[in-house]
Amino acid sequence: MNNDLLGQAFSAMRHDLRKTVLTMLGMAWGIATVVLLLAYGDGFARAIDNIFESFGATAVGIFPNRTSEQAGGNKAGVQIRFTNDDVELLRNVVPLARHISREVDKQSKVQFGPRSFSFPVNGVDPSIIDIWNLGVAEGRFLNDQDNLSHGLYAVLGSEARDKLFSGMPALGETIRLDGVSFQVIGVLQPRMQEGDNDDNRVVYVPYNSMDILRDNHYLDGVWLDSEGLEHDKLTKTLRDALALAHNFKPTDERAVFIFDAQKQLSQFNIISMGLKILLAFIGTITLGIGGIGLMNIMLVSVTQRTREIGVEKALGARKRDILFQFLAEAMVITAAGGVLGILLSYAVSLSVGTLTLYSAMATHASAGDIQLIVAPKILIIATAILALVGVASGMFPALRAANLDPIEALRYE
Repeated sequence: MNNDLLGQAFSAMRHDLRKTVLTMLGMAWGIATVVLLLAYGDGFARAIDNIFESFGATAVGIFPNRTSEQAGGNKAGVQIRFTNDDVELLRNVVPLARHISREVDKQSKVQFGPRSFSFPVNGVDPSIIDIWNLGVAEGRFLNDQDNLSHGLYAVLGSEARDKLFSGMPALGETIRLDGVSFQVIGVLQPRMQEGDNDDNRVVYVPYNSMDILRDNHYLDGVWLDSEGLEHDKLTKTLRDALALAHNFKPTDERAVFIFDAQKQLSQFNIISMGLKILLAFIGTITLGIGGIGLMNIMLVSVTQRTREIGVEKALGARKRDILFQFLAEAMVITAAGGVLGILLSYAVSLSVGTLTLYSAMATHASAGDIQLIVAPKILIIATAILALVGVASGMFPALRAANLDPIEALRYE
């Protein structure tokens, strides 16, 4: 029976080949649009994830500021200062944080031989490599022994290495930070960097060794890893604990600034999901236009074959036989157009490859661009939309053919 239906469908398609091909191309264009728009939406979401991942997608930074509300006997405007006691406090209130690091910064004069530059120097704990997702290109990063021994070791950002050494080997060499000699033990991989951002010019030294360059009793900030934690609850826990320790109101958001990368990412993910839904809707509308063309050609086919339908009914064909016959024709055209459209979408995605997004405003940011990848998930969604449009477009003409009165159909001229 199925072979008979397919045979009749192909025979009917050959009867008016030009219209059939044009309709098929309309469906192909529609499904290709759906696939490419879905691929663009997926690529956009992937690019956003990569951007956050490059800076540390689970990083939480806590930075002291001034109070903006009165608390107890203290007026507003009191400077909050973090010390090592606050680090221990944060370890206790956030026991699930896998990594925690202190940070103190200083803009320093960095020298190697006759070359001299002003670079930011960060005194950090070794765990910052995991929190910020830093990649080591050469040598190694700082370790706990470097910190405990107050070792005069430095790890260079990629741009700091290029400016200081101009292609010469950096490992093992000695640089001077504000006149103090530090040995270079590692060089980092380039990080995504916008405009004049100094991320790739940073020189990292052990936190405990920073006391040679500046007073490090007070911290500029504390970083921790928030993976697996509930972020609204985490922010409240941090603020409540620090408010109690430093005598400011927990509602005073200016007293302590908390940056949560995962929370920022979740907000961007909402935008990405909205974009995907919008693009899927636009693609479906485009495919629907092709479906209207399919419906029209099927209605014309029903009109042209009215006497044929009357003969079939006179010979005993049931309504559902006629229905399936015309629906099969619509689905064959839909399937053929779908295969052609998917092949077209693959060709376009392979030829386009990558669309500029973050690299237009940042260096070393190719991972933040949109890659048009036709993934299996996209094909499944697109095929489901195609099947829905094909059935909807073919059902009305098929019902019209099935409901024709056989006597009137036989009289039709």
